[in-house]
Amino acid sequence: MLTDVFLSAILPIVALAGVGYLLGRFRTVDVGGLNTVTIYVLAPALVFHSLSTTPVGGVTALKIAAGIGAYLLVMGVVAALVHRATDATTPTLGALFLVSAFPNAGNYGIPLSDFAFGPVGRSTAVLYLSIQAIYMYTVGAYVASLGGEGADARAAVTKVLRLPLVYAVLAAFLLVRLDAVPPVDGTLMRTLELTGNATIPVMLLLLGIQLANADYAGALSRVGVANVLKLGVAPVVGLGLALLLGFEDAVVARTFVLEIATPAAITPLMLVIEFRDPDSTPTGGITDAEYISSVILTSTLLSVPVLTVLIVVLESGVVL
Repeated sequence: MLTDVFLSAILPIVALAGVGYLLGRFRTVDVGGLNTVTIYVLAPALVFHSLSTTPVGGVTALKIAAGIGAYLLVMGVVAALVHRATDATTPTLGALFLVSAFPNAGNYGIPLSDFAFGPVGRSTAVLYLSIQAIYMYTVGAYVASLGGEGADARAAVTKVLRLPLVYAVLAAFLLVRLDAVPPVDGTLMRTLELTGNATIPVMLLLLGIQLANADYAGALSRVGVANVLKLGVAPVVGLGLALLLGFEDAVVARTFVLEIATPAAITPLMLVIEFRDPDSTPTGGITDAEYISSVILTSTLLSVPVLTVLIVVLESGVVL
């Protein structure tokens, strides 16, 4: 069973991310350009097509939004308590919160949910990503700006209004509500499907390239606490919230937990680089950027066995 899950859901992700890693190590790749294409073209097409052809109800969307908010609150409290107890081995509280509370719901979570739970899993995952983006550029931007010089966190909040993902979600919900979704076999939807299908492999290649370009320095020896929070505590919190929220569709509930359990997201690294002095070393001689990069790498590698087991547990129906 573990082998089947690994081969069908985990190995494709590892293989494509590995190709991206090798590409990033031996060739200079314009990550910014690829990221722009993904955010403004590929991902919105995937979001719209997924949500309009395999729609997730409005009540479910509200539950996911509430669940993400509650999850961030719980992880914030846990991170604060843990940071107080391990202050000598972790950098700032903000860095610990960012890596433990924000999962890689995009270029890891979407393909994983798709491979593991099919179309409903993919639709739930893209909805999770879209809602998390709002929290990321509000809560995440504010936390990343703490301690920065001259940073205006409010300016970062406006970035969410420029994300096509948000409008793709709204358009999909509106057209489904009005029963006005274009024919699935029509030119428009087939074009969107073709464009959206390119999102998953490009996201995984980007993940590998970004991991190859990260600067880990001497922070690798200090990431144990963050990895325990991200891959150990976070899935338990996600499971508890899924049971509390009472999703009607078991696949939606399982995808919600799986998204939360994915490794540390890359976006917080970009936010910290934008808002912080990259040369500042708040604790222990390492920067927050180095610490976050190291957690991204290690949590991604460690997530392979952890998520394989988690998918087996979720698919068994024992807990959800």
